[in-house]
Amino acid sequence: MTGFHVIGIGNAIIDIIQSTGDQDLIDMGVEKGIMQLVERERSEFLLAQQARRGKARLVPGGSVANTLAGIGRMGLKTAFIGRVADDELGQAYAHDTEAEGTRFINPPVSGGNLPTSRSIIFVTPDGERSMNTYLGISANLGPDDVAEDVFAGNRWLFLEGYLFDKPAGKAAFLAAANACHRAGGQAGIALSDPFCVDRHRGDFRRLVSETMDYVIGNAHEWESLYQTNLDEALQQATADCGTVICTRSGDPAILIRGNQRIEVPVHRITPVDATGAGDQFAAGLIFGLASGVDLETAGRMAVMAASEVISHVGARPERSLLADFEAAGLI
Repeated sequence: MTGFHVIGIGNAIIDIIQSTGDQDLIDMGVEKGIMQLVERERSEFLLAQQARRGKARLVPGGSVANTLAGIGRMGLKTAFIGRVADDELGQAYAHDTEAEGTRFINPPVSGGNLPTSRSIIFVTPDGERSMNTYLGISANLGPDDVAEDVFAGNRWLFLEGYLFDKPAGKAAFLAAANACHRAGGQAGIALSDPFCVDRHRGDFRRLVSETMDYVIGNAHEWESLYQTNLDEALQQATADCGTVICTRSGDPAILIRGNQRIEVPVHRITPVDATGAGDQFAAGLIFGLASGVDLETAGRMAVMAASEVISHVGARPERSLLADFEAAGLI
């Protein structure tokens, strides 16, 4: 169980996707075009409604899982630490993750009260995705799920800020980062959500300054973390952390390492489906850093990966990004 290039820790959420009409959304009481958290009873009602309307498609998801899938398709060896229940959806998640080439480290959990986390997604003919997410067992990941031997030979760790909402998740992050550092690796996190940052600002600040080697966030998340304007926030972040990455909607991405500051223009295209843009930006970036390219090249890879994923429906790449990188002279 050794020798992974990148290990990720995040919510193991299976996407259950079905095409449907606008009237169906109204009939089910689903708000169109947004992601909302739902309780277990509501999720089971929506699953039953899907079953009445035909077969749905199962896709292993979650932010970090999507990033690892992207990195794996670029040719690096990846592993995912997450929690699923030993139920039909959990078994499908573990099987399909492995089938895509990412090692699913922890076996499905038997005998628990919580089922596998799921996002029930309805896609209308105009391409809008209406997502109803029940967090289930994945949010209970803790330090006992992090095995030291997984990190032997590992060089990069990527964490998902959403899991920072519970004490067990915080403890798991610290255990993983410490194990990664003992193995000689680099640990990083995606801030994930400005509201999550608001809830745990002090802990996030300590994590960024004391534990993380690289941090990815958008402008709103950095401003929330340091409670100031973006320029001042990035200045403080650079004092706290070795490599700081900031994405900005429609504007160049900012990458800072020490005294080096680089801006990488985005590729302006009309998105077909913006789902996964941040996940694949992270995939391109981490692939570049893990492959030893310079910071600007890694940034260009990140932007290209994000551009590819928003050009089609779905949160994972559909064509060879390595071929794109080669055509652009990046590899």
